[in-house]
Amino acid sequence: MKKFPCIISFLFFLFCVVSISAQTLDGPVTTIFDDLQLSGYGKGQVIVNQSSAIRNMIGARMHGANVEKTDNETYLKIQGFRTQVFSGNNQRKSKDEAFRKEKEIKEMFPDVPTYVTYNAPFWKLRVGDFRSHEEAYHMMRLLMDAFPSYGKEMYIVKEEIKIPLN
Repeated sequence: MKKFPCIISFLFFLFCVVSISAQTLDGPVTTIFDDLQLSGYGKGQVIVNQSSAIRNMIGARMHGANVEKTDNETYLKIQGFRTQVFSGNNQRKSKDEAFRKEKEIKEMFPDVPTYVTYNAPFWKLRVGDFRSHEEAYHMMRLLMDAFPSYGKEMYIVKEEIKIPLN
Protein backbone atom coordinates (compact mmCIF):
# COMPACT_ATOMS: atom_id res chain seq x y z
CA MET A 1 0.00 0.00 0.00
CA LYS A 2 2.97 2.34 0.62
CA LYS A 3 4.14 1.86 -2.96
CA PHE A 4 0.92 3.28 -4.43
CA PRO A 5 1.69 6.99 -3.59
CA CYS A 6 5.25 6.50 -4.91
CA ILE A 7 3.97 5.08 -8.18
CA ILE A 8 1.46 7.92 -8.57
CA SER A 9 4.19 10.50 -7.85
CA PHE A 10 6.53 8.87 -10.38
CA LEU A 11 3.84 8.82 -13.07
CA PHE A 12 3.00 12.48 -12.40
CA PHE A 13 6.70 13.43 -12.65
CA LEU A 14 7.04 11.46 -15.90
CA PHE A 15 3.96 13.18 -17.33
CA CYS A 16 5.37 16.64 -16.48
CA VAL A 17 8.75 15.87 -18.07
CA VAL A 18 7.14 14.55 -21.26
CA SER A 19 4.79 17.54 -21.58
CA ILE A 20 7.61 20.05 -21.01
CA SER A 21 9.87 18.40 -23.55
CA ALA A 22 7.03 18.32 -26.08
CA GLN A 23 6.66 22.10 -25.78
CA THR A 24 10.31 22.87 -26.41
CA LEU A 25 10.86 20.88 -29.57
CA ASP A 26 12.04 23.07 -32.44
CA GLY A 27 10.66 21.76 -35.68
CA PRO A 28 9.46 23.23 -38.91
CA VAL A 29 6.73 25.82 -38.51
CA THR A 30 3.45 24.45 -39.80
CA THR A 31 0.22 26.26 -40.43
CA ILE A 32 -3.32 25.02 -40.09
CA PHE A 33 -3.34 24.32 -43.84
CA ASP A 34 -0.39 21.93 -43.48
CA ASP A 35 -2.17 20.09 -40.67
CA LEU A 36 -5.40 19.84 -42.65
CA GLN A 37 -3.67 18.29 -45.64
CA LEU A 38 -1.89 15.56 -43.65
CA SER A 39 -3.30 12.17 -44.47
CA GLY A 40 -3.61 9.43 -41.93
CA TYR A 41 -5.59 6.42 -40.89
CA GLY A 42 -9.17 7.38 -40.06
CA LYS A 43 -8.86 10.89 -41.46
CA GLY A 44 -10.64 12.32 -44.43
CA GLN A 45 -8.95 14.19 -47.24
CA VAL A 46 -9.04 17.99 -47.24
CA ILE A 47 -8.04 20.04 -50.26
CA VAL A 48 -7.53 23.76 -49.65
CA ASN A 49 -7.63 26.03 -52.68
CA GLN A 50 -6.24 29.48 -51.86
CA SER A 51 -3.96 32.15 -53.16
CA SER A 52 -0.36 32.08 -52.06
CA ALA A 53 -0.79 35.56 -50.53
CA ILE A 54 -3.27 34.15 -48.00
CA ARG A 55 -1.00 31.23 -47.19
CA ASN A 56 1.90 33.63 -46.57
CA MET A 57 -0.18 35.70 -44.16
CA ILE A 58 -1.17 32.76 -41.96
CA GLY A 59 1.03 32.48 -38.90
CA ALA A 60 2.66 35.86 -39.53
CA ARG A 61 1.18 37.50 -36.46
CA MET A 62 4.05 39.89 -35.86
CA HIS A 63 4.44 41.09 -39.45
CA GLY A 64 2.51 43.33 -41.80
CA ALA A 65 1.76 46.89 -42.76
CA ASN A 66 -0.12 47.61 -39.52
CA VAL A 67 2.59 46.28 -37.18
CA GLU A 68 4.99 48.62 -35.43
CA LYS A 69 8.02 47.26 -33.57
CA THR A 70 10.02 49.01 -30.87
CA ASP A 71 12.96 47.61 -28.91
CA ASN A 72 11.00 45.05 -26.91
CA GLU A 73 7.35 45.64 -27.86
CA THR A 74 5.30 44.92 -30.96
CA TYR A 75 2.07 46.80 -31.63
CA LEU A 76 -0.81 46.41 -34.04
CA LYS A 77 -2.03 49.80 -35.28
CA ILE A 78 -5.79 49.92 -35.89
CA GLN A 79 -8.61 52.46 -35.80
CA GLY A 80 -9.92 52.90 -32.28
CA PHE A 81 -10.75 55.48 -29.66
CA ARG A 82 -8.99 57.65 -27.10
CA THR A 83 -10.22 60.06 -24.46
CA GLN A 84 -9.02 63.59 -25.10
CA VAL A 85 -8.33 65.27 -21.79
CA PHE A 86 -6.71 68.54 -22.84
CA SER A 87 -6.28 70.74 -25.88
CA GLY A 88 -4.72 74.19 -25.76
CA ASN A 89 -3.20 76.68 -28.16
CA ASN A 90 -1.52 79.08 -25.74
CA GLN A 91 2.11 78.66 -26.82
CA ARG A 92 3.46 79.78 -23.44
CA LYS A 93 1.34 77.59 -21.18
CA SER A 94 -0.29 74.73 -23.10
CA LYS A 95 2.78 72.49 -23.37
CA ASP A 96 3.48 72.68 -19.64
CA GLU A 97 -0.19 72.16 -18.82
CA ALA A 98 -0.43 69.09 -21.08
CA PHE A 99 2.61 67.47 -19.46
CA ARG A 100 1.42 68.42 -15.94
CA LYS A 101 -1.97 66.81 -16.54
CA GLU A 102 -0.28 63.76 -18.07
CA LYS A 103 1.83 63.35 -14.93
CA GLU A 104 -1.24 63.60 -12.68
CA ILE A 105 -3.12 61.02 -14.75
CA LYS A 106 -0.10 58.66 -14.77
CA GLU A 107 0.04 58.85 -10.97
CA MET A 108 -3.63 57.86 -10.69
CA PHE A 109 -3.75 55.40 -13.63
CA PRO A 110 -0.21 54.08 -14.22
CA ASP A 111 -1.25 51.27 -16.60
CA VAL A 112 -3.15 53.48 -19.04
CA PRO A 113 -1.06 54.90 -21.91
CA THR A 114 -1.04 58.66 -22.40
CA TYR A 115 -0.07 60.66 -25.47
CA VAL A 116 0.95 64.32 -25.57
CA THR A 117 1.06 65.60 -29.15
CA TYR A 118 1.64 68.92 -30.87
CA ASN A 119 -0.31 69.62 -34.03
CA ALA A 120 0.19 73.32 -34.72
CA PRO A 121 -1.08 75.34 -32.96
CA PHE A 122 -2.58 72.85 -30.46
CA TRP A 123 -1.03 70.79 -27.66
CA LYS A 124 -3.23 67.76 -26.94
CA LEU A 125 -3.32 65.13 -24.23
CA ARG A 126 -5.09 61.90 -25.11
CA VAL A 127 -5.48 58.85 -22.90
CA GLY A 128 -5.83 55.15 -23.70
CA ASP A 129 -5.92 52.74 -26.61
CA PHE A 130 -9.51 51.52 -26.77
CA ARG A 131 -11.08 49.31 -29.41
CA SER A 132 -14.61 50.48 -28.71
CA HIS A 133 -16.32 53.75 -27.93
CA GLU A 134 -17.76 52.21 -24.75
CA GLU A 135 -14.29 51.43 -23.34
CA ALA A 136 -13.16 55.00 -24.04
CA TYR A 137 -16.34 56.36 -22.46
CA HIS A 138 -15.77 54.25 -19.35
CA MET A 139 -12.23 55.67 -19.05
CA MET A 140 -13.58 59.18 -19.55
CA ARG A 141 -16.03 58.66 -16.67
CA LEU A 142 -13.21 57.38 -14.43
CA LEU A 143 -11.10 60.42 -15.33
CA MET A 144 -14.03 62.78 -14.67
CA ASP A 145 -14.52 61.23 -11.24
CA ALA A 146 -10.81 61.45 -10.43
CA PHE A 147 -10.28 64.92 -11.93
CA PRO A 148 -13.57 66.87 -11.88
CA SER A 149 -11.90 70.09 -13.02
CA TYR A 150 -10.85 68.43 -16.32
CA GLY A 151 -14.37 67.20 -17.07
CA LYS A 152 -15.57 70.08 -19.22
CA GLU A 153 -12.71 69.56 -21.70
CA MET A 154 -12.98 65.78 -22.07
CA TYR A 155 -14.46 64.00 -25.05
CA ILE A 156 -13.86 60.87 -27.11
CA VAL A 157 -11.89 60.96 -30.36
CA LYS A 158 -11.50 58.37 -33.08
CA GLU A 159 -7.81 57.79 -33.76
CA GLU A 160 -5.27 55.18 -34.76
CA ILE A 161 -4.40 53.19 -31.63
CA LYS A 162 -1.70 50.70 -30.70
CA ILE A 163 -2.65 47.24 -29.40
CA PRO A 164 0.26 45.28 -27.85
CA LEU A 165 0.92 41.90 -29.48
CA ASN A 166 3.51 40.59 -26.99
